[in-house]
Amino acid sequence: MKRIFAIVMLCCFSCKHDAQQHSKIAEESAPILWATYEPQGAIKNRRIVLVSGDEEYRSEEVLPQLAKILSNRHGFDCTVLFAQDSLKPGIINPNYRYNIPGLHLLDSADLVVWFTRFRELPVNQMQYLDNYLKKGKPILAIRTATHAFNFVDPDHPFAHYSWNYQGQIADWHLGFGKKILGETWYTHHGDHKNQSTRGLFPQVAQKHKVLTGIKNGSVWGPTDVYGVRTPLPEDGEIILLGQTIDREAEFDSNDPMYGMKESDTTIATVRSLGDGTSYNPNEAMPPLVWSKSYQVENGRRGKAITSTIGSSTDFLDEEVRRLLVNASYYLLGQPVPKNANVDLLGEFAPSAYQFHDDAYWDQKNLKIAELLEEITD
Repeated sequence: MKRIFAIVMLCCFSCKHDAQQHSKIAEESAPILWATYEPQGAIKNRRIVLVSGDEEYRSEEVLPQLAKILSNRHGFDCTVLFAQDSLKPGIINPNYRYNIPGLHLLDSADLVVWFTRFRELPVNQMQYLDNYLKKGKPILAIRTATHAFNFVDPDHPFAHYSWNYQGQIADWHLGFGKKILGETWYTHHGDHKNQSTRGLFPQVAQKHKVLTGIKNGSVWGPTDVYGVRTPLPEDGEIILLGQTIDREAEFDSNDPMYGMKESDTTIATVRSLGDGTSYNPNEAMPPLVWSKSYQVENGRRGKAITSTIGSSTDFLDEEVRRLLVNASYYLLGQPVPKNANVDLLGEFAPSAYQFHDDAYWDQKNLKIAELLEEITD
């Protein structure tokens, strides 16, 4: 009888062990759909969700690095979301415009950093953003976020978020960009891949808290200045102006900066257009960074800051990093550090801004799990 009991117990233990092993294997094999970076050091008890999804400026590279800095250097709880083909979960594909898993995390977010371009997300995912905005919570928008959405179907419940919307909801004409941020896609004010950007203080913003620890003219990036129409709507406030700088070296397609350097000092006087005309891009410098209040129907009033500088190669500049970290503090209602630590974490070798075809992303097979390697100083 004792022998039978022992055999039964051994079988039970074996079954339990096998079940645990199967559970562990299933857990390990399940694709990771977003990247979470837990707060370190002096924890701020604030959650930031960073949403990537653009085809050109490598938001999938810059936002994980920004999240690492905000979590490791500043104690914020950060999660980065990515565009993914719904049939290939866990694999980043910026060209797939219809799916960004994890947007439900906006329900518990204190700040969202939004960096997408021409997305056409399903209703259930858009609803999370709409709910977030109705709560009047802050948003930090980067570059292509001015044209974050493009719904081809005019009957989509969130078609009014489209960058070029001209439908019946007059208050949403020109979409999310115009309504929430203050501008939609307008134009390349500087010469794309040929003229870089330097951020200058407007006189009225010299003491803006977002510029804490940043010197006038120290913000630089190889992306060109975006066209932004002024005056900004409502209470829009310009934080930085975008000065256009000529490239002084030859164009270099093998250089992530395309031959442009921060040491370039030639202030552009000519921006040539395809029709043979030209203008001086520095006669009227557009806003590079600005703030604006927003309020959607049946919602609370909220605050947005938009920065049209912020590609992955822009992020090599220390002051661009400090600008976005400062803006995060400011939008969260936290004291902005006098000289925020924005040192890079781990390996950061950003790609040149450019478009890639679907075959490129299929071959790259970039897994979100690969982004979660150990962070080292």
